[in-house]
Amino acid sequence: MNKVAAVQMASGPNIQANLDEAAKLIDDAASAGAQLVVLPENFALMAMSEPERVKHAEVHGSGLMQDFLSTQAKKHHIWLVGGTIPLQSTQAEKALASCLLFDDQGREVACYNKIHMFDVLLNDNESYNESSTTEAGDTPLVVDTPFGRLGLAVCYDLRFPELFRAMVNDGMEICALPAAFTANTGKAHWEPLIRARAIENQCYLIASAQGGYHINGRETHGDSMIVDHWGNIVDRLPHGSGVIVAELDMELLHRTRKNFPVLEHQRMSCHI
Repeated sequence: MNKVAAVQMASGPNIQANLDEAAKLIDDAASAGAQLVVLPENFALMAMSEPERVKHAEVHGSGLMQDFLSTQAKKHHIWLVGGTIPLQSTQAEKALASCLLFDDQGREVACYNKIHMFDVLLNDNESYNESSTTEAGDTPLVVDTPFGRLGLAVCYDLRFPELFRAMVNDGMEICALPAAFTANTGKAHWEPLIRARAIENQCYLIASAQGGYHINGRETHGDSMIVDHWGNIVDRLPHGSGVIVAELDMELLHRTRKNFPVLEHQRMSCHI
């Protein structure tokens, strides 16, 4: 069986400090035997403002944050899901929210751009308009890895089951979900949504979250968790920075899909 890990952080506006913290936590995960490590959304930069995040956007294929991910993957001989980092988009005032996957040789093998934008009004004091500074992606992504078919999704994507069904129809067995759920929405919806996506798609879900108070005034929910295809929480970290690790039993997943073939019972197709 293969071990996977989810990293939880409370990132700030100092990129190098965030990378230093991420490096320590990646080392902890690798030391615990993890072969696939997932970093949270905005792991390298939780900017003071969204325009500031855009200013730090890197050209795809080159830059401090991408070099860090490549180096860490190669150093520890792990597959690494790089949370999200800002990459330059086709629009100067916007950046992509890009989730990069590196193999154990430090090579980028996949790039998923977050599809669903978090444009919400939670209360009079808390609102978000992600689409004003983030260019949305439009393509679901599932890729072959030594651990199984891996799908990538990011934070707000979790609320859209049609995306996950499209990925499972493309063979997804494991889903990595970097996130930075707000404290308010996380308390209400984080766990039930994660467990629902894992159950209905009969897949492992590795949810790596930002968790804590951030210098820019945000509070994120945390509660990183690894959930199996039956909806069981295999490991979780409710609060604070750290790492959780779990083993993937792919034989059990395949046996469950064969004996309880809910995915074969679909009567309505999902096209994205």
